[in-house]
Amino acid sequence: MAYIPIQGFISSFRLLDILDIALVAFFLYKLFLLLRNTRAVALIKGLAFLGIITVISRALNLHVVNWLLQQGMTVILVALPVVFQPELRRALEHIGRGRLFRSDHMISKEEMEHMLDEIIPLTESLSKTRTGALIVFEREVGLNEIIDTGVPIDGIVSKELLGNIFIPNTPLHDGAVVIRENRIMAAGCLLPLTMERSLSTELGTRHRSAIGISEKSDAVVVVVSEETGAISYTYGGHIYRHLSGEGLRKVLNDFFSKQPQGLANILKWRSAK
Repeated sequence: MAYIPIQGFISSFRLLDILDIALVAFFLYKLFLLLRNTRAVALIKGLAFLGIITVISRALNLHVVNWLLQQGMTVILVALPVVFQPELRRALEHIGRGRLFRSDHMISKEEMEHMLDEIIPLTESLSKTRTGALIVFEREVGLNEIIDTGVPIDGIVSKELLGNIFIPNTPLHDGAVVIRENRIMAAGCLLPLTMERSLSTELGTRHRSAIGISEKSDAVVVVVSEETGAISYTYGGHIYRHLSGEGLRKVLNDFFSKQPQGLANILKWRSAK
C-alpha cells in the first residue's frame, strides 16, 4: 500500500524540484552561518521549545494552556523584528554588499603575520610603560554596532597608529580599537560591561568590557592593564591573564589560523595554564 504513493512521488519529481530544494538548503545554511554564535541562537531554541509545548498541549487537549501559548506566540512573532534587528540588519548588509556568496573574515597567512608583527611589539611596549589598551579582533560575528560607537579609521594595522591611539589622556585612549581582518576599523569604541559578579576585584572597567563583548560575540579581545601592565585576552566570556608577548602571538595565531588544529591548540594551551 505504501509503495504506490512513493512511486507516484518519484515519478512526479522534476529536476527543478531538486534545484528548488538545493536553493532553500543553501539559504538556510547561510542564515545559520549569520546567526551562529549570536544571541539569536538562544532565542530560536526558546521559540522551538515553545512550539513543541504548543503541539503537545494541543494533542493532550489542554485547551487553556494551548490558548495561552498561542497568544504568547502571536506576541512573540510580532516582536521578532525588534528582537532580531541587529541580525536582520547584518543579513541585509551581507546581501547588499554581495557578501552572501563568499566567506567573510578571511585573512591570508601573510596578512596575519604582518598584523601579529605589529600587534605583539606594541603590546609588549604598552605593557612595559603600563599604558592601558583594549583591542578587539572581529571574527565570524559582526561588530558593526560596536564600530558605530567609535571614530571611523579604516586603516592598515600598524604599531605606530595604534601607539598614537593609546597615548594616555587623548580622546581615544580609554575606548576600544576594533580590528577586522588586518584593518583598524574604528577607535574609541564603547563595549558592553559583563554582568558577571564573581570576577576578581583587580579587574577594572577595561577588563570587564573585554569580557562583556566576548560574551556577546566570538571576538578575541587583548587587554593591557594600566595598573600592572599585565597582558590578557578574553574569549567566550573568560579572561586569560599574564601572557608574554610570545604567548599572545601563539594564541592569536591559533585563533586566526585556517588549519583545523587551531582551536585544538588554543584549548591545549589553556589547559596547560
